Amino acid sequence: MGDPYILMLVALAVLAIVDLVVGVSNDAVNFLNSAIGSKAIKVRNIMIIASVGVFFGAVTSSGMMEVARKGIFNPSMFMFQDIMFIFMAVMITDILLLDIFNSLGMPTSTTVSIVFELLGAAVCVSLIKIAANDSQSISDIWNYINHKKAVEIINGILLSVVVAFSVGAIVQFFSRLIYSFNFEKRASYINALFGGFAITAITYFIFVKGMKGTPFYKDIKHLIEGNTLVIIAGGFVFWSAISQVLIHFFKVNILKLIIGVGTFSLAMAFSGNDLVNFIGVPIAAWNSYQAINDPLINVGGLGPEAFSMGILAKKVPSNVWLLLLAGAIMVVTLWTSSKARNVIKTGIDLSRQGDGHEKFQPNPLSRVVVRAAMGINIGISAIIPKKALNFIDSKFQKPVIELPKDKTYEMPAFDLVRASVNLIVAGILISIATSMKLPLSTTYVTFMVAMGTSLADRAWGRESAVYRVAGVINVIGGWFLTAITAFLTAALVAYLISWDMVMIPVLLLVVALLIARNTLQHRKKSKEEKKQVHMERAELITINGVIEESSDHIAGVANRINKLYSSVVKDLATHDLIKLRKTDKHVTKLNDEIDSLKDGVFYFIKSLDDTSVQASRFYILILGYLQDVAQSISYISRATYKHVNNNHKNLKKGQIKDLKSIDNTLSKLLDDIADTFENRSFDNLEHIINEKKELLKDVSKSIEKQVDRIRTDETSPKNTTLYFSILIETQDLVSGLMSLLETYEEFHISTKTAEIEA
Repeated sequence: MGDPYILMLVALAVLAIVDLVVGVSNDAVNFLNSAIGSKAIKVRNIMIIASVGVFFGAVTSSGMMEVARKGIFNPSMFMFQDIMFIFMAVMITDILLLDIFNSLGMPTSTTVSIVFELLGAAVCVSLIKIAANDSQSISDIWNYINHKKAVEIINGILLSVVVAFSVGAIVQFFSRLIYSFNFEKRASYINALFGGFAITAITYFIFVKGMKGTPFYKDIKHLIEGNTLVIIAGGFVFWSAISQVLIHFFKVNILKLIIGVGTFSLAMAFSGNDLVNFIGVPIAAWNSYQAINDPLINVGGLGPEAFSMGILAKKVPSNVWLLLLAGAIMVVTLWTSSKARNVIKTGIDLSRQGDGHEKFQPNPLSRVVVRAAMGINIGISAIIPKKALNFIDSKFQKPVIELPKDKTYEMPAFDLVRASVNLIVAGILISIATSMKLPLSTTYVTFMVAMGTSLADRAWGRESAVYRVAGVINVIGGWFLTAITAFLTAALVAYLISWDMVMIPVLLLVVALLIARNTLQHRKKSKEEKKQVHMERAELITINGVIEESSDHIAGVANRINKLYSSVVKDLATHDLIKLRKTDKHVTKLNDEIDSLKDGVFYFIKSLDDTSVQASRFYILILGYLQDVAQSISYISRATYKHVNNNHKNLKKGQIKDLKSIDNTLSKLLDDIADTFENRSFDNLEHIINEKKELLKDVSKSIEKQVDRIRTDETSPKNTTLYFSILIETQDLVSGLMSLLETYEEFHISTKTAEIEA
């Protein structure tokens, strides 16, 4: 009996470590978003503060561990074997889902994952037990599932979306009315009172409420219970006085102090509330194994199929050292995970104050929401007196920041006021839930607070609202997708394990392979993203900078079009639909990247120094020609894929031969272009331009040959359409390249002339 379950415990322990890694990669955005986005504190110091908070939170999480044991199902209705099957299914599913979302850079809820995985696996095992018992029916499933507690948890999670967004928006609105964007000019007593309120709220809900449910609470219980108002009032007076002293005598920026304390508290709240999501199930499995092997509990020496797990309903103290070990793993992950940085970037991008590259594309729902919001805004503006509106608008006027002309500077995503509000509101809401032993989704709360404060702060302007709303819809949609997927996947995995335990090693192997695959894809994607340039910084660009950047773009596009064109010709000859589909995806990606560069033209022009403004016209023309070239290869790829996908006839050998000849000549031309721009040897441009004549002659000859074929032996109108389309688009592609080279040559000559004259 012991051996297979010992192996399962070992597997669960390994899965717990992996789950901690992928879980923290997902949830780091919860407590790092505000501090990193506001640039209030150095990143290294932020990480140190957050790490200490995670350790403290790990100790306070013991009260939450009961959720995994009895929060979703009634343990007395399940045998030891059933419980182990449920726990294995939950952990396998949890790791897969979180790793997929991390790889996509999308923050998802670990709480939603664990709750619906427990629910799905428990429902599946319950149905199996009901089916095997003739005296039970489907209605008896409510005896197995702790549906009241499950509904309470689910409602709490859903309600947190509305509450977090609303409270965040309201608090930020009034905070901005008090501070405006010129918060440095506010009277010191306002800063002191704000600091007193913020730190009192944080310390009360984190240290007082957070201690509840831990082994240490009983020692201070008599000091806290019944003295709530006294503690809060006294704390407010004390911290306001301390804040005033720090501001007046030590010139401390109290908002930075609040952000530091808030980051610590939110990291602590995250660890205290969410640690159950990562190790609650393995700890419950270990408690179950101890119970079945304890002769004082398992008096009759019952086997795994007969020993009821009602023992899990009792309160079991958690091992503090085990919690600290989990905290250590979380801290190491925090410092090393590139996926964590990817998820943090998504959260900051959606809440940043300024414009920039948008990760998400608009969708019909986001457009409807924005139009509706604009209509509501017009209606509210008509009701509120004009003087009140003018007063409010004055508080939301952003100051113009003059940047130094001699260095690069990266602006914060939002200011210290919003960062402070994000941390205060999120920390309080999460701590309240933790004290009530509700596994509230920290991701839901922190993300929706950040979205609420960014909306109230007018960060979603006409230029960006439709993109930001689309991003929020995508993230929230991902959460609901997580719930459905978690339930169904955990149920399926539980069924497979119940069917035969040999499925456990098979499923573990699948998990390992998928995580390895996702990791490799994430690394590849990260490398590709490093090559892409989005003009989001207030970065000074000179003439040389324009040349360097445009040269890199041209060389990259030339290399990629070379590969894509050759792939189309080769795969068309073999009618390889799969490869043509893959090539078409790469072509679409190329077009998207060039569109993204064109979207950044505004920021590019703003970043030019005063002596390089004339280069803006050149850069715009270059991007236009690159787009023309990319559209030509896109048309060729799409037409070819459509032809093969519709099962039309193969091109004739003579046609394929002509296309391969054109491909060889074009390939040489593109290689020369790529080498010229990679090596910055612009004196070769004239030679390359002259080479195009031979290529255009080859294309013209191929067109004439096809005309002769039509008049003699060509019988396929579809082949003719495709062939002419490829040839004509090839002509356009070459013409676009030549226009680009001629423009570049002209710019190069004028630049050299200007340097000589200077």
